[in-house]
Amino acid sequence: MKEGLSFDDVLLVPKRSSVQSRKDVDTSTLLTKNISLNIPIVSANMDTVTESHMAVALARAGGIGIIHRFLTIEEQVREVGKVKRAENVVIEHPYTVLPSFTVRAARRFMHANTVSGLLVVDEGGKLVGIVTARDLLFEYDDAKEVGNVMSTDLVTASVGTSLSAAKEILHKNRVEKLPIIDSHGKPAGLITSKDIVNQTNFPKASKDAKGRLRVGAAVGIKDDFVERAGELVHAGVDVIVVDIAHGHSDGAIAAVRKLKSLFPDNELIAGNVATAEGVADLISAGADAVKVGVGPGSVCTTRIVTGSGVPQLTAIIDCAKSAGGVPVIADGGIKNSGDVAKSVAAGAFAVMIGGLLAGTDESPGFIVTRHGARYKIIRGMASLGANLNRKEKEKSERDINDYVPEGVEAMVPYRGCAMDVINQLVGGFRSGMSYCGSKTIKEMQKNAEFVKITSAGMKESKPHDVSVL
Repeated sequence: MKEGLSFDDVLLVPKRSSVQSRKDVDTSTLLTKNISLNIPIVSANMDTVTESHMAVALARAGGIGIIHRFLTIEEQVREVGKVKRAENVVIEHPYTVLPSFTVRAARRFMHANTVSGLLVVDEGGKLVGIVTARDLLFEYDDAKEVGNVMSTDLVTASVGTSLSAAKEILHKNRVEKLPIIDSHGKPAGLITSKDIVNQTNFPKASKDAKGRLRVGAAVGIKDDFVERAGELVHAGVDVIVVDIAHGHSDGAIAAVRKLKSLFPDNELIAGNVATAEGVADLISAGADAVKVGVGPGSVCTTRIVTGSGVPQLTAIIDCAKSAGGVPVIADGGIKNSGDVAKSVAAGAFAVMIGGLLAGTDESPGFIVTRHGARYKIIRGMASLGANLNRKEKEKSERDINDYVPEGVEAMVPYRGCAMDVINQLVGGFRSGMSYCGSKTIKEMQKNAEFVKITSAGMKESKPHDVSVL
């Protein structure tokens, strides 16, 4: 019988190191065969973890967020669009409205699409004005037409204007938005001062070739998954994640093969699996990366309900050896930065985080207070609550007694800003790399040596024989 190990069963053996400071290490990695990240952190495609706010935060930090699939196609596409518009060199298709648009409609449009300004065009599509949140701030007549409140004293630039030239124009004219117009006076793009500032504030952000933040989105393997994937690709998603609980199944393999044939130029991640054979079969079907983890998540009960699974560290080691250089992503079981270091040292190119990010401001949901402490809700995507929500979304008449939950709903401590959590994880991981005498992730995976510990060793690893303040 094979032995299975999890993160708490081992430690990384410290090695002689030439690393002078943890800032000297390079945390860049591959998400898939063709997408790189500056940090090996991916936010989980759970409905209590990742929508557009979380995906924007992860991308700005240098990682990537995966929008969950328990939305309508239109809702999921809209979330992807919000990330893609959050930061740009040039917004290629700025939102436009007619002068006859009402103030009420303009406000709703801005709110729904998370934008602070709209270009106003006439019936022929020619730019005639711009309306911003500032223009509407003290406008109390919701029925008034945008044409009566918009700014018409426009500062514009022509197609082909460089970013440095645009910066000069914005500064000289003390404006925040610079419409780009073509030879016919029609909007061809938009440059904002906010996007220029963000390039300075987030130099390590994960961006595509057009300067937009990277984002992924999940799909299933049934019903509308092909239509959903097609709409997401059209919306500019960087990677599709075929995500089901048991990824080493004929249905998952067929879905990966189908999506890769339909969208060969789009990156595809598949999972979840926990064996070398599962990784090999998904890669053979066309996966550009594979998610590893069956049952290690904090709100997952698959191992208890089904009796199936592989302890996460062993699963990562086995799967990474079988992947032949194709990235594997360790999904689940990460409790601290040390687990990130152990995952990467074992062969993972990145880790997927759920519980640690669920308690942040950027995760969906509200803060709740219990016994004076603040929390947010997290639930496994195979929990009863998630299944009931899916049933309502799909207008399904399936009986509640047909569900066998493999997850729970729980509370996690409120942790504030996601960027703070990410910085702590990455900072600890950097230190872990230095203890392994490694300046790059590739060096870490080559140099890493694990030592198995007992429960006494684990107790010794934590604060002990003291009263922690």
